[in-house]
Amino acid sequence: MSNERIVLLSSREIAKMRVAGKTAAALLDHLEPMIKPGVSTLELNDEAERWTQAQGAKSAPLGYNGFPKSICTSVNNVICHGIPHAKEVLKDGDIINVDVTPIVDGYHGDTSRTFLVGNPSPKARKLVNVTEECLNRGIAAVKPGGRIGDIGAAIQEYAEAEGFSVVRDFVGHGVNRVFHTPPQVPHYGKPGKGKKIRPGMVFTIEPMINEGTWEAEVLDDGWTALTKDRKLSAQFEHTIAVTKEGVEILTRRAA
Repeated sequence: MSNERIVLLSSREIAKMRVAGKTAAALLDHLEPMIKPGVSTLELNDEAERWTQAQGAKSAPLGYNGFPKSICTSVNNVICHGIPHAKEVLKDGDIINVDVTPIVDGYHGDTSRTFLVGNPSPKARKLVNVTEECLNRGIAAVKPGGRIGDIGAAIQEYAEAEGFSVVRDFVGHGVNRVFHTPPQVPHYGKPGKGKKIRPGMVFTIEPMINEGTWEAEVLDDGWTALTKDRKLSAQFEHTIAVTKEGVEILTRRAA
């Protein structure tokens, strides 16, 4: 992926990405009231698929490289790519990342949030808050003429100062009519390194922040990534467009 050309989107294409991004944010808003103890991750998946179809959109994850469901639901020590299941029922104190990517008019809107289920521990709450702030700091580091490394450096500095670690195995990515394209966007690194940031680039920033070690293990299903030490992990994701002025968050939730 790293050797391929980075596509710069036209204003017309970014307008289509904006619609897809708004749809993705609206889907998470729609699911949020369901996220409570006693609800299974399969129920969240099925409602997401119903809602997406009702909008005339498609769920990008469904069938993507064989992924079996419409959204990813990553609970507690699952870093990412958790597969919804009827037997996985949310409990008081859980945290869950819900990652959605509806395709609208051919364009992908990719976003995720970590939600609190009931009343999680203070440590879990801190992890979720720090992870959201990591995303904010990563976005704030995006400037035309800057470098991709600036993003990861801002995230890593803050996460580690708060006593957490940054997952290395999974990165942000370009997104447009294709689900995953260049550039890769690591959530750790050094400022001034990596590809140059230019207007027209559209990519995700999606830091995965762990309570303990940054190391991951992928289960035999080929998808579910767990923290190696089985401690908690949280993630937040936005799709952003680089503009001449700076950055536009395409998946920002409605006011």
